[in-house]
Parts: sequence; C-alpha cells; structure tokens
Amino acid sequence: MTFRPDYLASGEAARLIPIVPDSSREQKSASVLLAGMRAVLELRQALLKSIGVRVGKTSQLEAWTEVVFKGTDKKAPPPKDRPDGLLILRTGKREWKALIEAKIGNDTVKEEQVSKYLQQAKAHDVDAVITITNQFAALPTHHPVKVPKSATKSVDLFHWSWAFIRTQCQLLLKNDGVEDEDQVFILSELLRYFESDRAGISNFDQMNSEWKDVVNKVKSNTPLSKASDEVQNTVSAWHQEQRDLCLIMARLTGTEVTLKLKNQHRLDAAKRVKDDSDDFCRNQVLSCALNIPNAAADLEITADVQRRMIHCSMKLSAPKDKKSTKARVNWLVRQLKKANPESLSVKAIRPGTALPTQEPLRDLRENPELLESDTSKSTASTFEVVYSLDLAGKFSGRKVFIEELEKAVPHFYQEAGQWLRAWTPPAPKIQRDRETAPKTELEMETDSQ
Repeated sequence: MTFRPDYLASGEAARLIPIVPDSSREQKSASVLLAGMRAVLELRQALLKSIGVRVGKTSQLEAWTEVVFKGTDKKAPPPKDRPDGLLILRTGKREWKALIEAKIGNDTVKEEQVSKYLQQAKAHDVDAVITITNQFAALPTHHPVKVPKSATKSVDLFHWSWAFIRTQCQLLLKNDGVEDEDQVFILSELLRYFESDRAGISNFDQMNSEWKDVVNKVKSNTPLSKASDEVQNTVSAWHQEQRDLCLIMARLTGTEVTLKLKNQHRLDAAKRVKDDSDDFCRNQVLSCALNIPNAAADLEITADVQRRMIHCSMKLSAPKDKKSTKARVNWLVRQLKKANPESLSVKAIRPGTALPTQEPLRDLRENPELLESDTSKSTASTFEVVYSLDLAGKFSGRKVFIEELEKAVPHFYQEAGQWLRAWTPPAPKIQRDRETAPKTELEMETDSQ
C-alpha cells in the first residue's frame, strides 16, 4: 500500500478503473494514464524519456490525482486551480516530481493556468509541470502556451498530446516492447480506452480559422505580414499538423518518426514560428521533413499555397559507379518497379547552374533517356522522386486540406518511399592478374630491403 506524501493535504492514488461521474471524463482519462504509467514499466520509460527523465528498472513511480498541497495558512481556503495529478519518481535517494494538468476534447490550457501551476511547483519543490491536451507540439519542450522565460527558470515545462501518448502505446505493443504478459494486457486495455470516443482524444483535423482567407490572399498576390495573427496562426497550425503526420507515420510503420528541425528551432519554439512565418510570407510555401528510421532519405512535404498543390518527395544521390544519366535513371527506376506511377515523377538534378529535368515515372520506365538535358552535358548527380497532388479549390478547405494531406503522405511512402535504397559504393575486388596488380606498401618495403 502506498501512503500519500505528508506535503499533500489531499489526493487520491491514480486508478486504472476510476470511480468518477460520467461527466468527469477529464479526471478519468488522467487517472487511467497515470495508473497505466505506474503499472507498465516500458510505458513510463517511453513517456518520461521524451522529457529527458531516465527510469531504471528499480525506480519506483507514485501517481496521485486531484492533489492539493498543504499550505502555511491552515485557515486559508484550498486553491481553486488544483492539478489533475502528481508523479513522483524515486531512484535511490533521488526524487523527481511533476504536476500534471490534463484537458480533453477541445479544451486547452491557458497561460494564466499554466503560470499558476508553475508557481505552485516552485513553491513546493516540484521539478516540472506537464500538460496533456489534444494540442500538438513538435517536441515535448515546445509548449503550445507561451509563458515568460523567467517562469521556467527553476521548473521545467513540458507538453504531451493525447495522440502522442496513444502512439507510444501502439508502438510498444506493435514492436513487442513490453516483456511482462500481464503488463501487455494492461497496456492493451489502456490503448483500447484511448482509442474509444469516451476518452476525448482527437487528431489534428483542421487548419486555423484564417486558413481560407490566407490562401485566397496568396492566390490574389495580396501581401502578408509575418507578424500578423493570420500568418502566425497558420504557421502554428502547420506545426501542429507536422507533429500529427509524424504520429500517423509512426503508427503505420511501427517505428518512431520524428521531425527534422534546425538545432536553433529545436531549442526555441518561438524562433521557429518567427522564422517560418517570415519564410511563408516570402515564398508562400509551407514545408517540413520527416525522419523515418532506415529510410533512404528524409520524407519532404511541401504545401504550395500559390499553386494549391501538395508535394511529397525523397532525394537520393545518383550511383557514382554508373557513368551516364540513362544508366543512373535505370538504377532508380528498377527500385520503383512495384510503384503505381500515377502522379509520380522523377527530377534529375545536376551540379552547378544546370537546370534540372523532370519527367513522369510512367514515361521513364519506357524511355530513361528523357531525363537527359538539352542544355547541359553534366550527368545527373541527384534524383528526387516526387508525388504531386493538385487540390485546386479544395486546398482552401480547413478540413479537406488536412484530410488530403494525411492521405497523400502515407500514399507516397507506400508507393515509392519504402522501396527506395540509397546508393553505396561497391566493395573493392581482388584483381585476378597478380602480375599487373599494384603492389601493396608491405610488398614495396620488402622489395627495397
């Protein structure tokens, strides 16, 4: 039996089957998650690893819900803002604690609420505050709520989306990541709950409210301001969708799929929004790259707002052991023999200022010479396999755009990306004619003696 810590005035142990009113879905979801983390070693390892907290096999985790800390003034009423949970991880003599605030459905945490929890954490020597909502963040350190940097000097602030948690459960089960059979059963039940409508978990399913106006302004060449709410909200929505795409691809491939970010953007979410807003206003393009383990290249995604098109692509270096562009094209086309060529094309990129050439995959299967350049004698050094989808008027639809994008990315990877293999130089061969073969350093030293 686990006893409630002395510094808590009230709080209940997190339960896998909480007895709460049907209207308290938020409280129920938080309790189920925290109890599940306590019950399944690999789940707490995976989730806490994402925020840089190591969990050893001998570490002990306590999980409490609806906690109220003891105050110095016993006559004062309990605080109105009561965290949904408290995690306490004990490793030897070390203790790490985190407050949990969870929201479901369309509810989100506000800056005022987050600030109060950070103050509570600081006052009671709690190491971190973790919020859990249906909002997406590129990394757990990229919080959807902006708070002053001074507020997180002594307390870390992290964010998990419910979809991220659900994906971690799916990956552990899909990859046989849990050793104990009883814990496999518990994790399966957790996932069953998180996948049900009653859990209040949702994916990112529509762009921001200004999306249609922004698309129409780009189409009519109306200037956009990088500091405007409509641009920054658009970029922030795109950032959420990037994370959702990672989770979708992770569930489909059974492996951890991550965003490729510049180091400065990884460390500073505000700078990422600022830089991407500036780039969007200049180029009218939203883009990102997904890193899929063991894939031949990053999966690059572009939403061309001016042309109202979606592009998915992967770039490969051409094989250097083949001299002509035709031979290099044949090497690539052979890899795509199982691909449905519909809307797939190949771009040949040459060094220097030579213009690239691009042709449909269907035509290249019959005639690889089509990628030869009329203006340059240079051989293609890089190939880009591209899937293009013209959405026309549907592009400005907040939901339709997301629906089409989330179909296009897996489609491209299934048809082309998963078959691509990066070129590697062939292993050196022993020359048959020993008499004419170059001498080794050892043989030359022996001859000189």
